This record gives sequence, structure tokens and C-alpha cells, in this order.
Amino acid sequence: MKKKKGRVFVISGPSGAGKSTLINSVLEELEGFVRSVSVTTRPRRDGGYDKYKYRFISDEQFEEMIKNEELLEYAKFSNYYYGTPKEFVFAMLEQGMNVILEIEVQGAMQVKSKIKNAYMIFVITSDSESLKNRLIKRNTESDEEIQQRLDIAREELKYQKYYDCIIVNNDYNEALLNLKYVLTRQKESR
Repeated sequence: MKKKKGRVFVISGPSGAGKSTLINSVLEELEGFVRSVSVTTRPRRDGGYDKYKYRFISDEQFEEMIKNEELLEYAKFSNYYYGTPKEFVFAMLEQGMNVILEIEVQGAMQVKSKIKNAYMIFVITSDSESLKNRLIKRNTESDEEIQQRLDIAREELKYQKYYDCIIVNNDYNEALLNLKYVLTRQKESR
């Protein structure tokens, strides 16, 4: 019997909404899911977990990947390139793995146009004040960068209507249960 292909799940939302933390927990608790590793030109942050989400490359390397059509999606965000290499995603899908892409809305719209059965999930908090507090608590950006991320978040929120599901992350455990439920149900309903 031929192995069932996996499905692409796109998870987006403003910086500080808790996407990464939720995804990390999902990957520990659910079988059959893998996170796609993005390429980026931004510098590494202190803290170490970046290496599981990103491969850091130069602007020249990134532009070469664009030229060679090696990216499923890409965008410039906060003055840095971010993108998803095609090869990994399609290899995982062929192996029956469900691939989670944690990407911003520009890239998500590109994926949605290329992979028709991609399931789109948008993670938010109930208000901008809690988002701001989370960004401050992370202690990874300057005040100017936090303000820039909040300005970007206002624009990103306009894209919610293009997503299949919205998860409000005010209570982490509830948001995690909702995300696990959606992922489990949707991987089966193709």
C-alpha cells in the first residue's frame, strides 16, 4: 500500500503571540509532525533555540536561492530575508510527515497559492497590550524593534480572514489543546 502523503500546516501571527512555544510543545506531544527549518539573513539571537528554527545565511546566499527557485516562499521582514527551502518540505511530505511552517503572512499567502490543501492557522492574543508585554518580557529586542514589531502586527492582523483557523493564546494550556485538536483533525481530513 502506498504511504499517505503528509500535509502542510502554516502557522502565522504577530511576534510575541506564542507561536514558537506552542509549536515546540506540539512537536513534543504529537507524532507525525515536523517543523520546517527556515533560512534567514538576520543575526542569531542569544538563547540558543534559534538553531532549531533557522539556518543563518548571507544576503548573497539567500538571493542565490531565490534565483535558483529553491524556496517555497520568502519575504523580507524587519529588514531581513526569511524563507522556506522547498527540498526539505517536499521530502518530508513524501515520507508521510506533516510539515509545520512558522512563517509571517507574506510567505503564508505565497504557500496558500502554491499548496492548495495547506491548512492555515493564525495565532493571536486578545489585545495589543498583552502582545507588547510579551515582547518586552522576551528581552530580545530594543524598544525601537519592539515598536516596529507592534506596527507590523497591526498590519498582519488584517490577514486573519485568509486563514482557516484562529487560535487566541491568552491561556497557554487552552491554546495548546486547541492547536493539537486542530492539527490532529486536519491531518486526517484531506
